[in-house]
Amino acid sequence: MFLDEQSDPDTHRYVWAYRVVIENHGPKTVQLLNRYWRITDSRGSTQEVRGSGVVGEQPVLASGESFNYTSGAPLATPSGFMVGTYEMTDMDGNRFDIEIPAFSLDSPHSKRTLN
Repeated sequence: MFLDEQSDPDTHRYVWAYRVVIENHGPKTVQLLNRYWRITDSRGSTQEVRGSGVVGEQPVLASGESFNYTSGAPLATPSGFMVGTYEMTDMDGNRFDIEIPAFSLDSPHSKRTLN
């Protein structure tokens, strides 16, 4: 969701909020350890964000449980996209990555192009 009230096109600041729901559909309890985001603006400039957990938490999810959070992303252009991974572990210590598909960051200030 584009956050118009936190954005300022005159100073090239565009801000979005995004909500993520993480659901455990597997049979084992798992924990989110780390996150990685690659955020790319419409000029191709890329920011990489790595860190422990999400929003200060490393949630543990039993089978069938879910965790959701909201966070934000600023860009210097009126559009872009994000893609990432979550590093997870099961309770036996087996680590694995969950791929987060790309999603677009579009504002009413971006030019629309027909392809």
